[in-house]
Amino acid sequence: MILNTLSLVNYKNFESQDFEFDSKINCFVGSNGVGKTNALDAIYHLSFGKSYFNPVATQNIKHKADFFVVDGIFNKNDKTEKIVVSLKRGQKKMIKRNGKAYERFSDHIGFIPSVIISPADHDLIIEGSDTRRKFIDSVISQSDKPYLNTLINYNKVLSQRNALLKYFALNNTFNAQTLEVYNEQLHTYGSAIFETRDAFLKTFIPIFKARYQVISNNNEAINIHYKSDLFDNDLQTLLTQNINKDKALQYTSVGIHKDDLNFQIDTYPIKKFGSQGQQKSFLIALKLAQFDFVKEQSGVTPLLLLDDIFDKLDENRVAQIISLVDNDDFGQLFISDTHAERTEHIVKQIHQSYKIFKL
Repeated sequence: MILNTLSLVNYKNFESQDFEFDSKINCFVGSNGVGKTNALDAIYHLSFGKSYFNPVATQNIKHKADFFVVDGIFNKNDKTEKIVVSLKRGQKKMIKRNGKAYERFSDHIGFIPSVIISPADHDLIIEGSDTRRKFIDSVISQSDKPYLNTLINYNKVLSQRNALLKYFALNNTFNAQTLEVYNEQLHTYGSAIFETRDAFLKTFIPIFKARYQVISNNNEAINIHYKSDLFDNDLQTLLTQNINKDKALQYTSVGIHKDDLNFQIDTYPIKKFGSQGQQKSFLIALKLAQFDFVKEQSGVTPLLLLDDIFDKLDENRVAQIISLVDNDDFGQLFISDTHAERTEHIVKQIHQSYKIFKL
């Protein structure tokens, strides 16, 4: 799959900009603040229908403008695919494929697979469990539509159950039968999600470990542990056991919405015991494993977006990453960097065609 052209109107700092890309490597270079990361984010927007960096949709509209349009023309399986994401202030965002609007954004997820590696990924290590759950869900959802639909249904029922618990507290009342209806639905959806996540991680973790060992030259032992309430008991039982706690808290305290991943280096939390270089290598391996998994599951080579990838890495680790992408496993790459000379020096080592866009 190749992104041939990208057109931006009023997107972040771009008023109007057109790009025509090389089929292999494309580099956005320039000083901080010129829009390198924004260009990568526009490509991400075409894949996921949202920004990787700013979840508030209207904040992606250029200051003093009323709308934005991101327009991409792809070649996928020898067919031309035109994807347009647009948003006008006060209206709903639209995603169109070949001129036809999607009724549900979730139907678009996975059609244009892509993986982004960015300094913002550090949130996966330092932030709460919600960030890591979103990562798992994002990887699985790109190639598993039923999983995404189940997740949407689970979150909908979870919101309804939480609203009911608040209603009980406000009105000093309780109805076990009504609550049981939500418990049964959460159990059905939650069990399916747990089983899929568990199976996914059993496949994913060995891929991740292999990627990390190449980047680190086999110098460190790393691991990921999956934490879930459902390892202890089925969700129906857990919800029943925790009802008094839930009534006091006025929200659902157990379930797959509490799942987490423990990131470890030499059996210790990488958040506390990993150096900056080790943490960055961990995150890059995580995202390259995502790339491998999505490619294997979907049969389509994802776009790979590398935002400021070479920052905080020593030359040896940079060289290892270059050797990884210098083969036919990877398709089209998009790189952002503040150092034009460094970027050109690096991409020349990859022995592939490239284009450099100076912003």
